[in-house]
Amino acid sequence: MSLLESIASPADLKQLDRAALKELSAELRAFIIDSVSRTGGHLASNLGVVELSVALHSVFDTPSDRIVWDVGHQTYAHKILTGRRERMHTLRQTDGLSGFTKREESEYDAFVAGHSSTSISAALGMAVAAKLKGEERRVVAVIGDGAMTAGMAFEALNNAGAMDANLLVILNDNDMSISENVGALNSYLTKLLSGRFYNKLRTHGERLLSSLPPIHELAKRAEEHIKGMVTPGTLFEEFGFNYLGPIDGHDLDALIPTLLNIRQLKGPQFLHIVTQKGKGYDLAEANPCLYHGVSKFEVDQGVKAKVSPRPTYTEIFSRWLSDMAAKDERLVGITPAMCEGSGLNEFAARFPQRYFDVGIAEQHALTFAAGLACEGCKPVVAIYSTFLQRAYDQLIHDVALQNLPVMLAIDRAGLVGADGPTHAGAFDISFLRCIPNMLIATPSNENECRQLLSTAYQFDGPSAVRYPRGTGPGADISLTLDTLPIGKGIVRRQGNKVAILAFGSVVTAALQVAETLDATLADMRYVKPIDRDLIQSLAQSHDYLVTLEENVVMGGAGSAVSEVLAELDLHKPTLHLGLPDRFVEHGDPAVLLARCGLDMNGILASLKKFLPE
Repeated sequence: MSLLESIASPADLKQLDRAALKELSAELRAFIIDSVSRTGGHLASNLGVVELSVALHSVFDTPSDRIVWDVGHQTYAHKILTGRRERMHTLRQTDGLSGFTKREESEYDAFVAGHSSTSISAALGMAVAAKLKGEERRVVAVIGDGAMTAGMAFEALNNAGAMDANLLVILNDNDMSISENVGALNSYLTKLLSGRFYNKLRTHGERLLSSLPPIHELAKRAEEHIKGMVTPGTLFEEFGFNYLGPIDGHDLDALIPTLLNIRQLKGPQFLHIVTQKGKGYDLAEANPCLYHGVSKFEVDQGVKAKVSPRPTYTEIFSRWLSDMAAKDERLVGITPAMCEGSGLNEFAARFPQRYFDVGIAEQHALTFAAGLACEGCKPVVAIYSTFLQRAYDQLIHDVALQNLPVMLAIDRAGLVGADGPTHAGAFDISFLRCIPNMLIATPSNENECRQLLSTAYQFDGPSAVRYPRGTGPGADISLTLDTLPIGKGIVRRQGNKVAILAFGSVVTAALQVAETLDATLADMRYVKPIDRDLIQSLAQSHDYLVTLEENVVMGGAGSAVSEVLAELDLHKPTLHLGLPDRFVEHGDPAVLLARCGLDMNGILASLKKFLPE
């Protein structure tokens, strides 16, 4: 039995000496590489926090002590150490382990995560709750340097510093390096400064010197000057935290003593560690971006470039963006830290002066775009549907209220498969269509996507084009920048009695259903403005109406159709099909669509129940 196989829970870690914990870390890293190569998932980020995960669970009394992982895509070691090793082969698979933290999955997962920069706020809430209940527990938030670019993280820091709660924030900094000498010096100083002797001396000294204001101020400035020479922590000290670090996050001889010391301290503490993404796997170390999220691969060969017979919707957007930018110098491209995922690589390379990655700051991205639009630019914000939720007020107040020509290229609309409910774009039609001035387009194939992108870009107001993850049905793509009539759908198939009004990605399955039942199929193309004339015509010429969308039914495109029917005083039996009123878990996309009744067989089954014999 390997050392890793002997670990059933964090309690087992406390029986191991430092040498054994180092051996365990090596086994853990090898296991993660092998496991992810078989299932796919996030790799580089998980390899970077192996030692931190071991140190946290060996020092703190989890699950009584809480560990809140920001985003949660770096928690594979945490899952393995907390009794889920034997289920790692199910990671991100249908009915398997989540790729993120999940409270329903384990008592060791203190908080659900999938979006960035929530950890400090959640951990502060837990720390304050413990204080209110008189419970002696420690709360740790682990946040990456990328997540620290979000305003929410700083809002939480600002609040935490004034709370005097027993909170430890660990900044996992994997975007800088520490030379060997400086690293050793900082490790020594951090262990010294986190010790009880130093902190007791510091506290008593402040009490004594507070009665002598000039001397107290001099001592305070001297301490800040000395710490400032060897640490970059002045900012966090100003927030009210006791800053410690930076130290090597892969060195258990530095991590464990420091965490043991910090665990005894009161009030808000801030530990700065430096790690390397992809640590221990040469290919991931050399290209951590490529190995951030991977599909299955051979460990000795590494990740191979995906070759698809047809372009993904993201690639279609990427080509369109560069083509339109070449034609219109007013176009600027904006992404909240999702350049590769949203397909802005080519644009960034060709038009670097017009490319803006604003960091993990969706709210800022929208208002920044609004400011650009006020001055005559034509901003295109490339954003995942699930991340757009974070900038809802900015979309309403800063963009739509002023009727500014800001275009949203909404990727990952609908279900997203392995990433699950934290990343699914299930709500954007519902929350967008109630906003005045908006144009909302739902392309059903690759060529229509390109045409609707051009249409939305030319629209003189806020617009959104939503498209799914992955590839489409394989339509021929014209590389022109032609537009389509705004607010007009098209009948793809003429049938009898039943009319299916489909929006976006579900049109392909709907066409198969229409052919089976000899029904009419309308590709509606737009949710707003919706084609009222087409709805009226279909309602008057058919006995039954069916709406279909890959968005929640509540408040979605189907609701828009029913509103038009009510306004026109047309009463026809209508069936609304879409995503259910629940969060859809992770898994194979085809399986998930089938479970939601949105594949051909599911749609047919629903129609057979709806229609009379």
